[in-house]
Amino acid sequence: MNLHNASLKVSAVNAKQYPTDGYMEFAFAGRSNVGKSSLINKLLNRKSLARVSGTPGKTATINFYNIDDTIYLVDLPGYGYAQRSKAETEKWGKMMEDYLANREQLVQTILLVDSRHKPTNDDIQMCEWIRHYHDRVIVVATKLDKLKKREIEPNLERIWETLDLGEDDILVPFTTNDDEGKYTVWDMINMMRAGELEEE
Repeated sequence: MNLHNASLKVSAVNAKQYPTDGYMEFAFAGRSNVGKSSLINKLLNRKSLARVSGTPGKTATINFYNIDDTIYLVDLPGYGYAQRSKAETEKWGKMMEDYLANREQLVQTILLVDSRHKPTNDDIQMCEWIRHYHDRVIVVATKLDKLKKREIEPNLERIWETLDLGEDDILVPFTTNDDEGKYTVWDMINMMRAGELEEE
């Protein structure tokens, strides 16, 4: 799979706009400003394919990134932005749940949480959604570079416990400062593509 051959296929606001070519989809969910765009850019060795917004909650579309006509990486709209109206929040929730429940091409939704903070109630709800629709929960703990070394292990344990992760679930420490987390995420995606990452 040629990662250099990556492009934004569509920014969708409803199911009629989703791609119809049938490629496997791997989606990323998380709070506004948790680092979804930065993660996608890191995975693809690009600086600005996925736009990093300076305005939390600005992106209210589902963005499909075509990777070499093989798979899609899907950037779901961020949640938890306080200044979003109730109507916007309800619309977001319906769009998200429709995608998670009904999208046949969706192989796995990966939850991103900020490693510096305890997961919020919104994170917990999204984790429960993912658990309902998938065999396991995969969580990426972002912004690890902003922690002191002595904070990393306790913070990862707090994420694990707060989200009530189990033995089949996976927690990936991630930073844009090195490639370790990037390779771990790609390894999981490639194993899921091949059907090798199954529930024990």
